[in-house]
Parts: sequence; structure tokens; C-alpha cells
Amino acid sequence: MIKVLIVEDDPMVAKFNKHYLEQIEGFQSVGWAASGDEAIELIEELEVDLILLDVYMQNTNGLQLLSFLRQQAKSVDAIVISAASDNISIRKALQFGAVDYLIKPFEFSRFAAAMTAYRENYFLMKKGENFNQQELDKLLRYRQEPEDGSPALPKGLTVGTLRSMWSIITTLSEGAFSTEELTAKSLISRISVRKYLAFLTEIGVLSMETSYGSVGRPVYMYRVTLKGNEIIEGLIK
Repeated sequence: MIKVLIVEDDPMVAKFNKHYLEQIEGFQSVGWAASGDEAIELIEELEVDLILLDVYMQNTNGLQLLSFLRQQAKSVDAIVISAASDNISIRKALQFGAVDYLIKPFEFSRFAAAMTAYRENYFLMKKGENFNQQELDKLLRYRQEPEDGSPALPKGLTVGTLRSMWSIITTLSEGAFSTEELTAKSLISRISVRKYLAFLTEIGVLSMETSYGSVGRPVYMYRVTLKGNEIIEGLIK
């Protein structure tokens, strides 16, 4: 399991981040820090592989924390999740080694894409000391696009399964549909369904909106976009 520390000064946001994290296989939340200083203490005490890091915090902010960790040569990765959308903050975060940057408010599909990409890279780095070019391209998120310009399928997704899922989606696309509805009508796992939905949302085939049920938990509803059918044709033809 990849050990994750949530560094966020808003308890409600931290709770949601933890909830999102729990939906993705391979990750374990090991704690919550409400400030950069508290995060430093927990990183010293706990085994932490990755921090989900806010920028705007009192005392030691996220960028200061990230800079400190690099100065101390701490082997902790960071995905920034912040309302800070200015050029300076983003550039500094990347210069300090953030592996991804999500701007609040963000959709679950974008969060899932970031975590899935990180998980793939994490285990690829654990594989061995040397890489071939194909493995390194995956690590650097290089993806060769098909000659017709259509998006390439990420690792683990197949055209056959995508075609099957799309045939089901077209029967649900008169209105919004949930992950649960699609899972119930398909023969693949809920986790796999999430991966396909995250990819289709990322490339613009689907749009996603959040609604809240009676118990207050978010439900993610998907719709086919105006250009969805046009984009998907290049993938399943």
C-alpha cells in the first residue's frame, strides 16, 4: 500500500480528500496534518510515501513545506491540491518536485487520474534499477498518439471493454448516470468502471457533476458531452 499523508488546514476538505482516496485501490491514509509544521513532525514519525498538499496554510505554507523537504532530501512525493491557481505558485510547486497539481474545486475523475498515474509510476520505480525506453516513457507520462489524432488508451484499458461500456452508456445517456448504474449493467468491477469513466471524462467524452444524497455523501453523475460521440469514434472504430 502507498502511504499517504493529507496536509490540509480545512478539516472538511481533508475529510473529503480522505474519502476520495479510499475509493482508489492501492492507497492508505496514514494521517492528517493541519499545517506545514505539523506535517514535518508526522513525516518524521510515520512512513509516508506521498503527501496531498494544500498551499494556503498558516505558518509554514505548502510551498515552504515542499521546499524544506527537498532541502532535507526527504524522499516524499507530493501532489498539490490547492485553490492557488497563479503562475508563481504552480511554477514553484513543480520546481520543488510536485508530481501533479490539482486546482480546487476539482472533479473526482481528475483526482482519480492523478492517483492512478502516481500509483503506476510508484510501482514502476520499485521494479528495478534500470529502465528501457518504453518503461521510461511511461514513467514520464509520454504517450504516443495514434496517427489519426485520436487519444491513446492508458495502460490497463482495452478497446474491447471500452466498446462494450460505450454501448451501455448510450442506453443511459438520455440523462445523467452514476458509476453504480454502469457497474450494475456491465460485467466488470466497480474499480475498473471508475478507470474508464475517469479516462472518458479526461478526454472530454463525458462531463461529471457532483450531487449529494440524503446522507451527505457525494454521488458522481456523468453525461455524454456534445462532442462525446465524435471523440469516442476514434477510439472504438
